[in-house]
Amino acid sequence: MGKKLFVGNLPFEANDQDLVEIFKQVGEVASAKVIMDKFTNRSKGFGFVEMATDELAQQAIQQFHGADFNGRAMTVNEARPMEPRQGGGGGFGGGRGPREGGGGRREGGFGGGRGGPRDGGGRGGFRG
Repeated sequence: MGKKLFVGNLPFEANDQDLVEIFKQVGEVASAKVIMDKFTNRSKGFGFVEMATDELAQQAIQQFHGADFNGRAMTVNEARPMEPRQGGGGGFGGGRGPREGGGGRREGGFGGGRGGPRDGGGRGGFRG
């Protein structure tokens, strides 16, 4: 199996087939994927290409790193494994009304509440 390549600085109108057409100039393309924003359904400006062999991947890096694609100089290099995400949780906790029990902290978010005399509003702070 070949190496997966990161392809950055793509024009926002680029699609999977555009990547295949460009990279097949070097040789067999195993897969090509432009990463899309899930909310706007628009390209994020980068993608991944997997070449059939490691040798073809190295040739593609040499040929296309810095090459012009619709007025943009592409970045092409070996893809690195995605690093595990940290944190998690998040959000706001606690209430502000006269009877809402001020909140505790949630991992990675804001906490505490600002309430009236009977709520015992917490004073949770920001936790980074």
